[in-house]
Amino acid sequence: MVYVCFSSDFLIEDADKWRTECWEMIRERSDLHFLFLTKRIERFLDCVPHDWESGYENVTVGCTVENQENADYRLDIFSSLPIRHKNIICQPLIENVNLSAYLHDIELVVVGGESDKNARPLDYDWVLQIREQCIFHNVHFEFRQCGTHFIKDDKLYTLKVRDLCNQAKKANINF
Repeated sequence: MVYVCFSSDFLIEDADKWRTECWEMIRERSDLHFLFLTKRIERFLDCVPHDWESGYENVTVGCTVENQENADYRLDIFSSLPIRHKNIICQPLIENVNLSAYLHDIELVVVGGESDKNARPLDYDWVLQIREQCIFHNVHFEFRQCGTHFIKDDKLYTLKVRDLCNQAKKANINF
């Protein structure tokens, strides 16, 4: 697995000048699987290579959403795009989100909170509700990390950044 632009966004306009070269490498290295995430899914069709057709078998695209407004906007576009492997990334999740209308053709949903002293809280009930939606639609689900400010059973916890992934793993709720 090759993670592409994980400190940026593969569809950001600043990448327009070098993205073609990246697509050439991806096409050439069909023995590797490439994953990129984007909040700019509306730019997707303008950024894919001429031979994309229904997508490359070795590319997974993750569309990121953090709240219901962005889920409805981005996932409506995402659901119509010719992509073979699709993930939804709800990280950082900052409010309860209903993904049910968008889970067809999705392979994985990842959920996580923000990691910073000024992070917005992540409510565990939101995580569990998305998990239930994924189970109902038979979509893989991964709770990637708690938030620095984490609400469980109406109690607010403040966690150290180094513990966020471990605490999520201890919940043992991946599907």
